[in-house]
Amino acid sequence: MLIEERRQHILALAQQQGRVLVEELSESLGISRITIRKDLDYLQRKGVLQRTHGGALLPQSGTLFDPSLKEKEGRHLQEKQRIAIAAVNLIQEGQCVLLDSGTTTTAIAKTLKKFSHLTIITNAINIAAELSGTDFEVLLTGGSLRKNSFSLVGPLAEEMLHDMHADILFLGVDGFDLEVGLTTPNVMESRVNRAMVKAAKTIVAVCDSTKFNRRSLSKIVDATSIHHVITDNNLSKETADALHNLNIKLTLV
Repeated sequence: MLIEERRQHILALAQQQGRVLVEELSESLGISRITIRKDLDYLQRKGVLQRTHGGALLPQSGTLFDPSLKEKEGRHLQEKQRIAIAAVNLIQEGQCVLLDSGTTTTAIAKTLKKFSHLTIITNAINIAAELSGTDFEVLLTGGSLRKNSFSLVGPLAEEMLHDMHADILFLGVDGFDLEVGLTTPNVMESRVNRAMVKAAKTIVAVCDSTKFNRRSLSKIVDATSIHHVITDNNLSKETADALHNLNIKLTLV
């Protein structure tokens, strides 16, 4: 098990059980207690676990966990719909569009149906199903299913994306920190997202304003890798000015 995979496994256990213990992790993973303590210290520095004597707990805020797609779909619904409309206005007939998994990108997928001819590449099973009744060419990345998000991750997904060339990517994120970059709670998801960024000509981050100045476990890319941000008009002026200073186009809806 790779270091990132091990840490993601530890975080997943904490989310399921509410806590993890050094001794139990050491025995189940066959790794020294010193290594486990280092992993827990790392996860605490990332803000996703709180160290305690003999183990770690979930932090009280819960803002950086990995909620399911169903849990997220009702949040900021109106903002997501406005973001989707603005996103679709960037698309032209006949283009190849890359869609990340998530509730905002699902809203975009639903709005795409006004087009006749598009190629859609996605790692989201629910988005592929949403578009199954259209005349679009829909390509799924393949990979291992993350049941929490209905997304496909892993080496197969990454390898497929390495051979793709899309006109535009719509990337949903859980955290957008101007210093740290764009982040997501799942390490495997972040690797697929990074491959998506490399595969697309234009990168558009789509997220509501609550995602800004937040950090999650795994970095996707630097903020400077993004060409355009679409978010709601509750974004602070300070953050908006900072995006402009990075030469990132900003659309507020």
